[in-house]
Amino acid sequence: MLSIAKSFALNGLDGYPVNVEVDLHHALPGFVIVGLGDTAVKESHERVRSAIKNSGFAYPMMKVVANLSPADVKKEGTHFDLPLAVAVLSASEQLDYETFRDFVLLGELSLDGSLQAVNGILPLLISMRQRGFKKAVIPKGNEAEAAYVSDMEIYAMESLRGAVSFFKGETEARPVARREWHTSAAEESKYDIKYIKGQFVAKRAMEIAVAGGHNILLIGPPGAGKTMLAKSVLSILPDMTFDEALEVAKIHSVAGVLDRKDGILLSRPFRSPHHTASYIALTGGGQNAKPGEISLAHNGVLFLDEVPEYSRHSLESLRQPLEDKVITIARANKTVTYPANFMLIASMNPCPCGNYGSKTKECTCTVTQIQNYLHKLSGPLMDRIDLHVEVDSVSYGELVSEETAEPSSKVKERINAARAVQAERFTGQDIRTNSQMSAQLTKKYCALDGKGNALMESAFRNLQLSARARDRILKVARTIADLEGSADIVAKHVAEAVQYRSLDKKYRV
Repeated sequence: MLSIAKSFALNGLDGYPVNVEVDLHHALPGFVIVGLGDTAVKESHERVRSAIKNSGFAYPMMKVVANLSPADVKKEGTHFDLPLAVAVLSASEQLDYETFRDFVLLGELSLDGSLQAVNGILPLLISMRQRGFKKAVIPKGNEAEAAYVSDMEIYAMESLRGAVSFFKGETEARPVARREWHTSAAEESKYDIKYIKGQFVAKRAMEIAVAGGHNILLIGPPGAGKTMLAKSVLSILPDMTFDEALEVAKIHSVAGVLDRKDGILLSRPFRSPHHTASYIALTGGGQNAKPGEISLAHNGVLFLDEVPEYSRHSLESLRQPLEDKVITIARANKTVTYPANFMLIASMNPCPCGNYGSKTKECTCTVTQIQNYLHKLSGPLMDRIDLHVEVDSVSYGELVSEETAEPSSKVKERINAARAVQAERFTGQDIRTNSQMSAQLTKKYCALDGKGNALMESAFRNLQLSARARDRILKVARTIADLEGSADIVAKHVAEAVQYRSLDKKYRV
């Protein structure tokens, strides 16, 4: 009396097949689960027992031994409930094994036998497809996610009873219908950049940052509009492709924050964790090595408001993912790598009182206070931020001006055009934006003429730039040239890119 049901488990974002083996033998009744399951897996025997009885089936009064194979790999989650229950019914000869042998089973059971939605369905289904599996049964609550997975027959069931009836041929069910993905512009009107008065330099810098995927730091006094500028990015972010949306949805599905109504993200993520967020909340981790904010912001924006208020440990943890675009979480029982290709927007006051360097207000801080405050951002971290922009207070005349500023729709057109140039440039390579260029690609695509090189050399010496800062200036100059439709980087592009690094020397006294 042995039966096997197919299921899947996750290691980070990658799924691997798991055989749920159930054996019944005559002994004192009991239910033992082996195979390195976590607490949620080990507790499933209580849910499975009640679900079987309350679904109108007979629970076998025998010793039930279940093994999750491969047994040497840690398994997590409640989605093994359904394959366990089906395997028990098969082993007790209430269901023919041949009826479900081709299906991968996923789902959490309530005590009444209903199927509950589980986290991580999207990466599990994508991994199944990649490994050649063609059929799956999942909870009805995960139907929206499954609608975006092609080349598979996926059946969404409401209960254990419904799944068994389907396997027996007593009821008919249709596979989840495919849905067409489309981007959403719901946030654009709310945060249109035309509502920001003045701040022409800052808005220009934000356009450059978004066009090339560059990191940007906004420095200025309270109330100058730093947060509003950051949120206006929502209205000018380039349209997301379906592949990008799938990448992000997989991460959000594993983290349990994916909107199950849509089943996928319709716009680029914009994550803004509070400054009290812990190191693990930002980078990911914990007992189950879940993705953190930097991974949830993949293909989108991570906004750190008042960045010096974050812990030094948390900020320094950003250095490696800002460079490598991935984050590796190493724990005693597993090592997981999550993508973390995000655009960082950070804002800060120039000093504790906020008025250091202001044209209109006087700073009341001592030199020591200013230095201590500014040095909360280390040199290596500042080096990884491409654009440093000063945002000063807006005059009353600018605030009440009736002059119509350029709307986000126009800015977004230029950004989409620049992104299209980059997409063509990097065809066949695993990068999408100028900010992701390697040293080899930077040398190839960021060549300077004589005047541009002389200007770069002067800036390198006068601003005491590092080699990394030089490379980032070249990448920004490449983006500026792309926005202008120029195939070559000329001196004026370099000059504009250099000016976005000059504040580093001004403020880090």
